[in-house]
Parts: sequence; C-alpha cells; structure tokens
Amino acid sequence: MIDSKRFFYNEALSDNAYVGRGDQESVNAITQGNHNPSTGRFSAQWSWHYRGIKTCHVFLENIDRVPDANEAVINRFKAECRFMRAFHYFYLTNWFGDVPFFTTDISLEESKVISRTDKATVLKWIHEELKDIQQYLPVNTSLPAEENGRITKGAAVALNARVYLYNNDWTNVVSECEKLMTSIDFGEYQLFGSYPGLFEPENENNGEVIFDSQFVPSKRTYGYLFDLAPLSVGARLNDMAATQELVDEYLMLNGKYINEAGSGYDETKMYEDRDPRMGATLVYHGYEWTKPDGNKQTIYIEPNTAPDENSRRDEYVAGSNSTSTGYYLRKYYDKTSEENFKSGLNLILLRYADVLMMYAEAKNELTQMDETVWNSTLKAIRTRAGFTDDYALNFNSSLDQDDMRKVIQKERRAEFAMEGLRIYDIRRWRSAETVLNGFPHGAKYGDISVDNGYIRLNKRTFNKNRDYLWPVPLSEKDKNPNLGQNPGW
Repeated sequence: MIDSKRFFYNEALSDNAYVGRGDQESVNAITQGNHNPSTGRFSAQWSWHYRGIKTCHVFLENIDRVPDANEAVINRFKAECRFMRAFHYFYLTNWFGDVPFFTTDISLEESKVISRTDKATVLKWIHEELKDIQQYLPVNTSLPAEENGRITKGAAVALNARVYLYNNDWTNVVSECEKLMTSIDFGEYQLFGSYPGLFEPENENNGEVIFDSQFVPSKRTYGYLFDLAPLSVGARLNDMAATQELVDEYLMLNGKYINEAGSGYDETKMYEDRDPRMGATLVYHGYEWTKPDGNKQTIYIEPNTAPDENSRRDEYVAGSNSTSTGYYLRKYYDKTSEENFKSGLNLILLRYADVLMMYAEAKNELTQMDETVWNSTLKAIRTRAGFTDDYALNFNSSLDQDDMRKVIQKERRAEFAMEGLRIYDIRRWRSAETVLNGFPHGAKYGDISVDNGYIRLNKRTFNKNRDYLWPVPLSEKDKNPNLGQNPGW
C-alpha cells in the first residue's frame, strides 16, 4: 500500500522536516525548486501506484477461477483488493490531478495511447467503490487476532472521509466521520490511552488503529531510524530531522502558543512545559531517551555540552554526520528492533484521532463548531496527549471561524507530526506557497548574526501557479504523448 521510506521522508516535502544529507526521495530537489518532469521521484511515484493498480486488476480478473471457492470469502478478497485500488487512485490524483483511469487490466498497446481522466470523475468512482465494498467487509471487532491488519468496513469509511476531506467536501466528511463516531455498524474505535504508547510494538492493533501497513520482525521490516535516531543510541548518521518551525508550533502545557501573551515561554528553556506530544515525536537537547533495558540516556545536542565521546556524537556540528537541524526522531522508535534498527513495527495510515480531527475541521468549515463538537474532538485529543489546564481543554466561544481554523490546523500538525500527513494538509489548505517559500530553520546553534542564531537551512521555493500538482513524468510522456502535461510544466 505504501512505500515505507516515503512514509518517513515525505515529512521533508513539508515544513516539518529537512533532509540535510543527500537527497532522499528527491525531497530537496522538489522543495528547493530544482525539479522538472525528469526528476526521479515523479516517475517513481507514478510507477508505484500503477504497479499496485496492475496487481489489483490481475487479481480481480482471475480470482473467480479458483474452483469450489466460498462466495463470501471471494467477495471479501475482492473488496479488499478494490480498497487498495481505490487507495492508489486517490493518491495518484493527490499528486498529479487528472490521471489515466481504467478498471480492467489494459494491454501494453492501450497503455501507450490512453489519455488522462479528469480528477472529479476518478474521485466519484473512488467514493462509489469505497461505499459499495463495505457490504463485503467485516467490522474490526469481529476480526480474530490472526487477521489483524486486514481491511475492514471502518477502513473503507475512514478512507472515504479522507478523500472527501482532501477535496473540501465538508458535508460528506461529517457524514462519513459520524458513521465511526456514533454507530457500531462500521466498527468500534476509540483513542488509545497513551499517545507515545500508540507507537509502541506492544500496543499494535489497538482500538485507535483503523488501517496500517503491517510488518513482521525478521520477515518484513524497515530500518529508516538507523539514519534518523540519535547517533549515541546506535544510529549510523542523521539525514533528516525536524525543523524549528515544527518545534515552535507545539503548545505550552497551559494551552497557549509560545508567542501568545501569558504563555510563559522562555527561549532559553524552550523545551520545558511543552505539549507532551513533542517529546513523544522529537528528540531535543537534554532529552531523556529510554533504552531497551528501561534505563535513561541523556541526549546532548547543543555544541560543547556532552560529557563523553559517545554522547558527543549527537552534538550539532555543521557538515558532520549528526543532525543538521539540532533535532532527531523519536516517534516509531522500536525498542524491540533488531540490529541497525530493523523494525517490524506497523506504520499507521488511518487512526481514530484523524477521524475526530477531520470531523472538527469539517464542522468548523460548515460554521457548526460548538462546545459539543469541541469536547468530542480536540478536547478528547488534548486530554489524551496529557493536557490538564482549562485553557488548553475548554471550548473558547470567542474564537471566530478563522481563529478556530488556525487552532485546528496547528492541532493536526502536532498530533500527526512525522506520520507523513503534513504535505497533504498544506497542499489542500493552499498554504504550501507560504510555508515552503524561504529559509527553514534548525535550533539556536547557528551564527547569532543570522536569523537570531537559529540555524538557517537551504532556501525552499514553491511556485503557487505550478507546484500544487506534480508534472506528468517525462518518461511516461515519452511512451505516451496523449498524457499531456499539467499547467506550468
């Protein structure tokens, strides 16, 4: 369903993270404006999805040949495959807009002349598919343990809500989310009790997880934290890290933003009294890293502070193997991982917190945000995160729609940081043209005469008249001139 490497490195396509070494998944070429239709990421993304669609078509066109098969079992397999096909088409339209669309396996000759279908038509089909397949899928509560990870009614509903969300169809977002919030006909979901625990291997397949990419230790694993975690705990180097812009977005424990009057924010103690989700997601100077044996290890990132040689490996040094921003990654660290951080920890693609956040956003856009909606969505999410202050938890009726929109958008960023969703959010909000233009920053370990000492990273460029859609890859156009091209490319 997903490429696990892109799950992580897509964060650096957004303003959440920065790749300071190499150009993983072409994120620097894209964010710095050095991309064109020949850029490898575009053809790789295109091919990834169409390979998935091809596999689905072959399966769907051959499964009925199985002799003496149980009809209900076959229908369920077909529904699962149709879900995956819809998933692939959805993300194709997100990146490329209009795309070649077909629902049967086409020949090589046909693939060389097919034209693109308008996005609206593809989306209409996706919605119809995701609704139709629900009759063949089980609810999550009926799954035996050995079937954990298989596609359910709830997954089809949640994906349908996300498709509506990404296309600003607020009324349908509400109706789809309410199916999961108010009825057990589509499954039973709830926020998991611990935010950091949500990403721990002992809590896989918990009641918040609606759909994930399943991994199995030693058989199907990934090891990207080998280049994302602190070096002193066993990582090889650091090639992607969080930006200061992400760090600055986290609330204070009292519920106020750092630049809000009365927040109590102290730049010299910027990691104290902050949203607990920050510590569950990122590693900063002075962080207490919990090792597999349960013991704590202090991470030293500020230059010239480490007490020994091993700890010194994590210190920020420009151009070294350590972090380029002054931060490391914590989320998805698997304490049971094998050598070189090879992990079988599942990567969550849809979870109940997102259903609540989608619902809150849609209700606000429909001017229907009220205390009841707030309490069932943002208050519940912040309570789970660890907030206790009334200012953080209670509904503020003085906020107008625009103010509430900002609160919701900031909450999404904090809740889902480093889960691969930010790039889609800033594209659909049309804020990429703002947050992806100019210099991103790291921690305050740089030249004090430049940007007040916050590390100035390489400048980013986003063309609002072109970059909200990726170009049709040149390699595909060379094979099929009928594909045309997106505006500006």
